Amino acid sequence: MAKVVISHRLHDDGMAVLEKAGVEVVITNSGDPKVMLPELKDADGVIIRIGSIDRETMEQCPKLKVIGRPGVGVDDVDVEAATELGIPVVIAPGANSRSVAEHAMAMMFACAKDMIRSDKEMRNGNFGIRSSYKAYELGGKTLGLLGYGHIGSIFAGMAAGIGMKVLVYDPFIKREAVEAQGYGYREDMHDILKESDVVSIHTPLTPQTRNMIGEAELQMMKKDGILINCARGGIVDEAALNKALDENRIHSAGTDVVVHEPIDPADPIFHHDNIVVTPHMAGQTREAASGVATLAAEGTVAVINGQKWDKVCNPKAYDHKRWNK
Repeated sequence: MAKVVISHRLHDDGMAVLEKAGVEVVITNSGDPKVMLPELKDADGVIIRIGSIDRETMEQCPKLKVIGRPGVGVDDVDVEAATELGIPVVIAPGANSRSVAEHAMAMMFACAKDMIRSDKEMRNGNFGIRSSYKAYELGGKTLGLLGYGHIGSIFAGMAAGIGMKVLVYDPFIKREAVEAQGYGYREDMHDILKESDVVSIHTPLTPQTRNMIGEAELQMMKKDGILINCARGGIVDEAALNKALDENRIHSAGTDVVVHEPIDPADPIFHHDNIVVTPHMAGQTREAASGVATLAAEGTVAVINGQKWDKVCNPKAYDHKRWNK
């Protein structure tokens, strides 16, 4: 019987896939490689909801055939090592795209309408907060997207639907594809920062995108600009964002992700009343949780059974000799 280790229990629909496949499932309730290792040493597959896996761990697991991620972020997986070892890294592209796009949209509205601060002030008896005129309309304003994958393209459609102009920066997407949708294309990210009223990040976390938005970039934004991040915490320099909020250099920010998760309640990010913070939950709707868990489980089982599953981030893993005996 094949054995699959899971860092944390999947949505019931994903667990049902594993149960139907007849695999032995072990849940470690930790994504720390050192905690998982005793169970991983004789495992055929691992699914990491929250946690990481490195080369050293993989090399101690001779039976390991597949790594599953219920999502698309693989910054906590040593993909290069997995590829060298012939281990496909299964992802769940598109399964939570609508949920994340809706979350970014909700954050944009919450920021533009000054909802969080107004709610807090009203609860403290300050009804007069209604006349601070910090809220503004989004119709006719410009949304700038840093990244135009599944999520960014859905958000673009929503924003256009409420009368916003949409600009896109994505070096991996052709200008013609973006302009065919009726949106503007910018070859320089700095143009997005300067021209947009709302900037929303939808890129993976890579060495190239780490701290992509720092002090210099925040200074390029409009004074009434809003920054939304539903991607990965490390893309935004948190110290620079705190400084920008302290000095009221931008209108507000919304972030679903931070560098250190779970975040310390004493973190400086909570000192501001013009930031909306949620606990990495944009892709945690009922629909998305079911979708990503099902795809990750199906792909993990398929690879264990010798199938070259196509939804992997490292198809070159299939070039390894273990796949071409």
